Amino acid sequence: MPDHEPTGVPATEREDLRADCANCFGLCCVALTLTASADFAINKDAGEPCRNLQDDFRCGIHTQLRPKGFSGCTVYDCFGAGQKVSQETYDGRDWRASPDTAQQMFQVFPVMRRLHELLWYLTEALALPAAGPLHTELRSALDSTERLTRRSAEVLSELDVSAHRDEVASLLLRTSELARSAVPRRKKRNHRGADLIGSRMRGADLRGADLRGAYLIAADLRGADLRLADLIGADFRDAELSGADLTGALFLTQAQLNAAKGDTATRLPPSLTRPAHWSGRGTGQA
Repeated sequence: MPDHEPTGVPATEREDLRADCANCFGLCCVALTLTASADFAINKDAGEPCRNLQDDFRCGIHTQLRPKGFSGCTVYDCFGAGQKVSQETYDGRDWRASPDTAQQMFQVFPVMRRLHELLWYLTEALALPAAGPLHTELRSALDSTERLTRRSAEVLSELDVSAHRDEVASLLLRTSELARSAVPRRKKRNHRGADLIGSRMRGADLRGADLRGAYLIAADLRGADLRLADLIGADFRDAELSGADLTGALFLTQAQLNAAKGDTATRLPPSLTRPAHWSGRGTGQA
């Protein structure tokens, strides 16, 4: 399968990095492994279609995922990789009609997903005024990542995406440091990779904090100030964000919000949306 030529203008508008299930062949419902747990009601091997996947590649219980025991599906985000693989890498040929492509397609999908996640972060980084000194490097990293997403299925299936991710991660860290420099050093907290499971941080001033990769599972962050906090890779499963201020938080994703709990008083960046399961909850005020 030939490589797709770069368009010259990277497809990095945020809308291009959001899942478009109508143009995907249900890849997350097939390519990924599911383990019976609080997140998934069934066990499913990678390459095996989920029992809820319909013939039209739509989910048969999409509006009932949480009550049916599939809350894990509601927090997954492919960053638009599904439609890219389906419609561009494989030119609209689905794995059912062309079963000879299935195994390779399921290998390519997680690679593309990681590349698209990097595009999401790089696009955000380029929009940060404080990152001006790094714009040339960031643009170069974004362009090179976009070019990788246009490569053939054969190349993508063999790509060492971890090596590329490490290079981008270093650049994003430098971007974070520049952006967070607006917060006085004495106020910033370093919680990188910290175990903060169940921590009580209600009303905490976490402006400019380094929370990269922190475990914030079931943490109480009601009313916390997370402006300019670096949240890349932070685990927000069941974290309580009611009334918290996340405007200007760095590298926050929709998947992180979907995994958390919040309310109408939670303040969000304009690029993200309030999860549907937050509706009707309290204000989180004392």
